Amino acid sequence: MGGAQTFPAPVPAAPLSPDETTMAALAHILQIVGWWIAPLIIFFIKRESKFVSFHAMQALLWQIVFLVFYFAGFAVWFGFFIIAIPRAQRLPHDQFPFFLFLPMFAFWGVLMLMVLANLTLAIVYGIKAGRGQWADYPLLGRLARRILHMPVQPGSIPSFQIPAPQG
Repeated sequence: MGGAQTFPAPVPAAPLSPDETTMAALAHILQIVGWWIAPLIIFFIKRESKFVSFHAMQALLWQIVFLVFYFAGFAVWFGFFIIAIPRAQRLPHDQFPFFLFLPMFAFWGVLMLMVLANLTLAIVYGIKAGRGQWADYPLLGRLARRILHMPVQPGSIPSFQIPAPQG
């Protein structure tokens, strides 16, 4: 039959304890100084709490993505210099190898953007976790829910969309 699909009403969740919201917020904030280690420790310490596990898993997934880009960037950086330095040595001595500096500034700029994204995600989602919100990182939130076997609530609004005003 061609009826509309109906979902059961969401079960009201147990209220979050201050300890849960604090640990979830720390999972985000501590990634600034503790990289992947801090969210991993919090994930294992508070694994019984779905709320803390969800936020720690998101922070951990972000740190994995961050580290992959970080090390890939350094691999490209060193690969460039392995190729470029012999070419720079063949230049006449009165010519300065300016082509070595453009990639250096580009690499530094991308690295600073990654650090800024890391700070922004840690602060914004740390605040949301501290307020008790189940806020999803863009792209990584759904992956964290799948890893933790948590269903996505039907009709829920992703954290990066503004809800329509009711009235």
